[in-house]
Amino acid sequence: MILEKVIKRIEIQSEYKDFVDKYIDSILAEFKDKIHSIYMCGSIPKGTAKPFKSDADFTIVCVNPKDIDYERLSKIKDRLLEEYPLLTKIDTTICPIDDVLSKPNEWGFWVKIICVCIYGDDIGEKVPPIMISPEFILDLNTETKEEVDRVHRGLLSNASDNTLKSRYIKGYSKRLIRALYSLVLEDTGVWEDDIIKMKNAILNYCEIDSALVDYLYACYLESDVPVKEFLGIADEVYSYFENALNKMAAS
Repeated sequence: MILEKVIKRIEIQSEYKDFVDKYIDSILAEFKDKIHSIYMCGSIPKGTAKPFKSDADFTIVCVNPKDIDYERLSKIKDRLLEEYPLLTKIDTTICPIDDVLSKPNEWGFWVKIICVCIYGDDIGEKVPPIMISPEFILDLNTETKEEVDRVHRGLLSNASDNTLKSRYIKGYSKRLIRALYSLVLEDTGVWEDDIIKMKNAILNYCEIDSALVDYLYACYLESDVPVKEFLGIADEVYSYFENALNKMAAS
């Protein structure tokens, strides 16, 4: 079964169009010919964003990520957040063009299936069709442990800052739900970016304790929970996920 693109058509709401245009113009003005293409994913390109609740997710594809200075990129983000307070945050992922083409089940999947191109030539069109298979699921999760460990450390480091703590718990919950959902791709046949649909599919097809999944979903919605309690559940969920991946790899 071939995976289809999550966002079939770009439908940016009127209150976000000026912001998206200003982001593109700012990136191009700052980095000029270093940019191959720019992409978005999430609620803004889908047309479902909610002012003061939704964030903006961009991906920049370039030849050499070292050409994109993160300090200058951060200044653009801060300036735009001040100018457009309806956004909760702006995330930008930098991806080398070679990785999109050489890692079709990782970066290729991200650009071709999850994102939509808003500037430049869509490199995702050069990525071959992605077949749902155990091999794809294993490749997709190549960096999951590293990502989870990074969020885990970030949460511990910022446990005393309520704003950052809430952001890390929300992000950690979503990342684990995403990882669990990848395990049931052969059952669903589609990649979902709707968190409720992900949760329901996990409950339908995964053998994991449903209380753990419900807890993660509750933390995604309302992240005001004790850090120690959350990490205990998160570790239990990741242990299940890791065991499931190992069984898949061995089969």
